[in-house]
Amino acid sequence: MQDYLLPSGRRAVAVLGGVLTLAAMSMGSQAQAASYGTPSLTLSASYLSGAVGASGDPVVNVTVAQSGADAGALTVTVTRSSKTSVATATDATVTGTGATRQVAVAARGRGYTDLTVQVTGVDGQTATKTLHYAASAAVQRAADSRYLTGSSDASAAVDVGGGYAVVADDESNTLRLYDRSASGAPVRTWDFSSRIGVSKEIDIEGAARVGDTIYWTGSLGNNKDGEYKSARNTVFTTKVAGSGASTALTYGGSYAKLRDNLVAWDKANGNRYGFAAGTATGQIPKQIDGFNVEGLEFAPGSTTTAYLGFRAPLAPAVPGGKALLVPVTNIDKMVGSGASAVFGTPIEMDLGGLSVRDIRKNAANQYLIVAGSWAADDNSDPYALYSWDGDPAHAPVKRLDLPTSDPGGWESVVDVPDLGVPGARAQLITDDGSADLYGDGVEAKDLTHPEWKKSRATWFTVTG
Repeated sequence: MQDYLLPSGRRAVAVLGGVLTLAAMSMGSQAQAASYGTPSLTLSASYLSGAVGASGDPVVNVTVAQSGADAGALTVTVTRSSKTSVATATDATVTGTGATRQVAVAARGRGYTDLTVQVTGVDGQTATKTLHYAASAAVQRAADSRYLTGSSDASAAVDVGGGYAVVADDESNTLRLYDRSASGAPVRTWDFSSRIGVSKEIDIEGAARVGDTIYWTGSLGNNKDGEYKSARNTVFTTKVAGSGASTALTYGGSYAKLRDNLVAWDKANGNRYGFAAGTATGQIPKQIDGFNVEGLEFAPGSTTTAYLGFRAPLAPAVPGGKALLVPVTNIDKMVGSGASAVFGTPIEMDLGGLSVRDIRKNAANQYLIVAGSWAADDNSDPYALYSWDGDPAHAPVKRLDLPTSDPGGWESVVDVPDLGVPGARAQLITDDGSADLYGDGVEAKDLTHPEWKKSRATWFTVTG
């Protein structure tokens, strides 16, 4: 109708126009709502471990997105726990902004739980992922402890500066670079098995650094069933470039006859330490008269003579016997050019009936020795930390007894502080491979997820 003079006509057209305007606005609003996609979230790891009462446990990064929306406007929460005695949903803390958030969990008890992580979009749509969480029991000195994940069998460690250390594993040939101040996964890894020419575990037990070279030694002993495995008779070197998080390792060289050289040397000296019997087929290495190397460090002021620290045998091989160090006086030529090992005068030291589990020195030739049992027992056997001035005529001095009620055996000392300074601290690392960390009867070395495998690094005050 086009008679605009009629008031009713004008009102009718005006009403119709208002209806059309409202309809257009409504359709626009629906189009805008439909433009938001389904939110998404990605976990940096689906498995996470922690410990009751721990400081600085590992975290998981959560990456979120929703098409058409600013990631910072999305909400991340933990909505459910499958076992609240381990951790409740409210024990999980979400921090961060934007597209990446962090989820941390404060454990209540030992065991496993599945946590539901949820992202909520700006329009209320949600998406979820499951975080599989494992918590170990509380330990002594929790505030001074960190957990190195990815492996449970830490066996040797070398400081590389900047608060980082390279840690070896006696169940694989992987070397891992860790931040010593934080719990979590390694920042870098290396495996030189193919360069060395081995396909089985070396059973790395000792390490020592001189200049830019780190020497690593296998245990040299039989396996736990008394069988000879050639890969264990390996010493190899890595070259270090950089420091801290930028540390890089390259392969140097290797030597595969040190065990044979030691047996021949001992035979030539009247079988004083029983190395031939200790390496015989069927001989278990972790016996009082066995054969097992666990420590390696250079002699005072030397770049060519290194001490081999023996877990077994004791000298003599009776309860209360002394711990044994055997100097290799040409370790540089041994690995560098394949020269047969030459040995110096052995050192027998009184560690209260315990043997060497690790030995480390600083630039001032102050040594720390981790002493433990020769036996393949759990951590109920005694452990102690000794200092030594490097003089074979001087006895080591006990600094402290190490706690033994927590999982794992004390295996490594990372570096040695100035032992003349009051309040100096040293960091020691456990081998937790045989520990039942989560109360399910599974040894840590057999856990199926590397994020659940871990060794514990703890700081101790070693001077008054």
